[in-house]
Amino acid sequence: MRSLCGLLKKASKKINIMTLVGKQAPKVLAGAVINGEEIVEDFNLEQYIGKKNVLLFFYPKDFTFVCPTEIHAFQEKLAEFKKRDTVVIGCSTDTEETHLAWLNTPRDNGGIEGVTFPIIADTAKVISLNYGVLGGEYAFDTNTRTWSFSGAPIAYRGTFVIDKTGVVRHQSINDFPLGRNIDEYIRLIDAQLHVEKYGEVCPANWEEGEEAMVATTQSVAEYFSKN
Repeated sequence: MRSLCGLLKKASKKINIMTLVGKQAPKVLAGAVINGEEIVEDFNLEQYIGKKNVLLFFYPKDFTFVCPTEIHAFQEKLAEFKKRDTVVIGCSTDTEETHLAWLNTPRDNGGIEGVTFPIIADTAKVISLNYGVLGGEYAFDTNTRTWSFSGAPIAYRGTFVIDKTGVVRHQSINDFPLGRNIDEYIRLIDAQLHVEKYGEVCPANWEEGEEAMVATTQSVAEYFSKN
């Protein structure tokens, strides 16, 4: 049995789907629900190049348990992301129709009614695979000439911060039961924007308004003398 990841590696030794930081974000072209009510069939990330930063997050399934708490938490912080010129986009392997049904389900019934950011339908699982968050892998049996899948055919809780040039600046992946801290992504975006604006580097636990550093030995010594 040969894994699909193995086949991909043989096709190009330069491909490493597990580490996207510093690389161009994989292209996205799929159906999605936008504005909480409209299905579109050709949603893509390229529309934001040169215009917006992107926070792309994957979640396992619609109509589940941890997922709606995260989605509502992102929605509640949407204005904070907007202040930072950042769009929030969700993605799971469910269909557009399932997304829409969930968006029409009240929060009190476990739904995500009121959510307005785009939610992508990765029904082919290609986006999850390209971003390295699919919870399993495909294998091809050359004897029977059949494909099989081992693991969970849904996305882990992957989160990617993509800058205006389309380069991934942060990625993190949580296991299915572990919900995210949304404020941490706001802090990371603040740090990235600070780096872009001032050319400085941001130390541990740095937050907007605090002192950063120049990437020199003298600067880190001065930082430690003050903190």
